[in-house]
Amino acid sequence: MKTYIFWFCLFTASAIEAQTISYEISFENAVHHEARINANFPNLKNYTVAFRMSRTSPGRYALHEFAKNVYDVKATNHKGKPLTISRPDPYQWLVSGHDGTINLSYTLFANRADGTYSQVDETHAHLNIPATFMYAPQLHERDIEITFKVRKDLKWKVATQLPLVSGTTYTAPNLSYFMDSPVEISDYGLREFETPRNGKNQKIRFVLHHNGTDQQLDAYFEKVKKIVMAEKRVFGELPDFDYGTYTFLACYVANASGDGMEHRNSTVLTSSRGLAEGGMEGNIGTVSHEFFHAWNVERIRPKSLEPFDFEKVNMSGALWFAEGFTSYYTNLLLCRAGIISPEKYVEGLTGTFNYVWNSPARELFNPIEMSYQAPFVDAATSIDPMNRENTFISYYSYGSMLGLALDLSLRQNDLNLDDFMTQVWQTYGKPEIPYTLLDLQKSLGQYAGNTFADDFFDKYIYKSGMPNYKRLFESVGVVLSQNIEEAYFGASASLNGDGNGTIVTHPKKGSPAYTAKLDNGDVITGINGSPFPDGQQFETFLKRFAVGDTLSVEFERFGVLKTASVVLEQNPEYGIHLMEKFDEQPNPSQLNNRKAWLKIE
Repeated sequence: MKTYIFWFCLFTASAIEAQTISYEISFENAVHHEARINANFPNLKNYTVAFRMSRTSPGRYALHEFAKNVYDVKATNHKGKPLTISRPDPYQWLVSGHDGTINLSYTLFANRADGTYSQVDETHAHLNIPATFMYAPQLHERDIEITFKVRKDLKWKVATQLPLVSGTTYTAPNLSYFMDSPVEISDYGLREFETPRNGKNQKIRFVLHHNGTDQQLDAYFEKVKKIVMAEKRVFGELPDFDYGTYTFLACYVANASGDGMEHRNSTVLTSSRGLAEGGMEGNIGTVSHEFFHAWNVERIRPKSLEPFDFEKVNMSGALWFAEGFTSYYTNLLLCRAGIISPEKYVEGLTGTFNYVWNSPARELFNPIEMSYQAPFVDAATSIDPMNRENTFISYYSYGSMLGLALDLSLRQNDLNLDDFMTQVWQTYGKPEIPYTLLDLQKSLGQYAGNTFADDFFDKYIYKSGMPNYKRLFESVGVVLSQNIEEAYFGASASLNGDGNGTIVTHPKKGSPAYTAKLDNGDVITGINGSPFPDGQQFETFLKRFAVGDTLSVEFERFGVLKTASVVLEQNPEYGIHLMEKFDEQPNPSQLNNRKAWLKIE
């Protein structure tokens, strides 16, 4: 019997090894942003095998044509004999005539370090897997091994959520996990700590590629730890991370682009700001946002994102919750962790509040439909102009304001959003059951009552109503106000280099500029008979006028001189401040509500 088990295990191990896809990537020409990839696909049955570059990337909601950066593609069989390659479309290569094995090789050009793309140069190899590796869709359940041929002359090390096999070889259980596992290869710094979960410790690793000092990394890591623990308190526990580890992959260097991208057991954090150049404060919000995704998105996951499609986008109507509620918690948790002050947090709500609730786009789309716009706006590229000022509100911003309203509304009933998120976590996230919008509504009904839930969804999710923020803010000692004497134009203009001003935004629908039929691109040559205010911000110039004043605007459009009369209206923007800023003191109830909300003493 023991002999049988021994031979069975040996046979099983050999069978798995025979099925394993192997990749190797090297960086000899990193100075010119090239990587060379070699891949081995064994035990193939079909005469012709399709190999693709992904068109999407986990965490993104738009198309990204990664195939455009692949060239010098070659294929051989087990004996090294060249195989026939054909291109049926821009995204794939068909390889025929193999002997059961295909060895594939190609060169990748990569020069953008963010959460979507890859970058190879002599500072690092920053790899987003879908932007880097070809794959065979029909082999998506096979094990994968990847060996990184690191540049030892540059002191490179590998950091990734993938489990280590040995040396610089890592493994993935299938294609989906592989695609969801970004890699940072550089001379990075590493800090880590452990925190208990269900009787065992989980490791939190912070990898930072930067040009700063160890002392700066130490100080920043203390903030990271505070964020981790503040977010853990929302849900009562950390997720059960695969292989017991979560890895932050931070890259704060001049050649990186600002971004953050969540993955199942890791996140990418990129910024051109180093810790000494404003990054200590400027980058920390992305840490908060992306780690919250370890619960909300990665495990509390919309059914509309499952299974993730690498050939076309998954359209989801739940991004107002998945991204928006995460955005609500981003700065709230910085406040709870003591990284920003209550005053800074509350006043920081102002820009998003005005962007959402003063947008004419609410007449066109509710939060669900705004979420549907993601394929067109989530780092998507196009060359034709869009009327986004009038037709779109970011689901990040819209959802964050709805999260704020729901939290403060629940607190008026001695409930709170933390406990609701915990309920959703226990029901859908922890057992990893993808949810629908109806599931969210039912969950809110179970937590706060069906009447409350139905009212919230009917008014603010299925429709575009605005909650009564004045009353909600008053409950926590916050003042929502407007300056009724400040004049409003409705579009932004800036100097164009010739002493004139160019309107640089689409006028907001219904605004004075819109009503006067001014448009984006119009060149303002004069106002009330005088030249455009040279050397002065247009917004500053407008402050000399009062509500109801008329501006005679001379402008040029398509080479034709025109004149428009713009009647200034009251600025619709709000200010949000603690009551104390106006020398008012919150009463005991307001103060207690604020302390419970912001978790402050």
